[in-house]
Amino acid sequence: MLHMFYQSVMASTIFFAVVCWGAGIKAKDANRLNKLIKKAGSVVGCRLDNLDEVVRDRMVLKLQTIMDSPSHPLHNTVDKLRSSFSSRLLQPRCSKERDRKSLLPSAIRLYNSSKPSQ
Repeated sequence: MLHMFYQSVMASTIFFAVVCWGAGIKAKDANRLNKLIKKAGSVVGCRLDNLDEVVRDRMVLKLQTIMDSPSHPLHNTVDKLRSSFSSRLLQPRCSKERDRKSLLPSAIRLYNSSKPSQ
């Protein structure tokens, strides 16, 4: 019952926004959320995924959703970033650190690191 409460209330609230924050979340805030997740895990009585694991999984999943959905507004942008030599995606050009930590570059970096190199 506690696990169901955690998943429906806490996890859904925290992890919905994790795709937006992505790599741009400050270390102080990430540590606070990890402590909250760890405390909830001890109350629930089972191990819960920490913030880094969830960020990685959800960002790659969101990128795959964008790639699979032609009606998504970012589909054409991501499609243009496909490499003609491999199944990897090319990094978009970013002039500022803030842009490098946004959804698309961070998700592409994670996507490429999860693919075997050819």
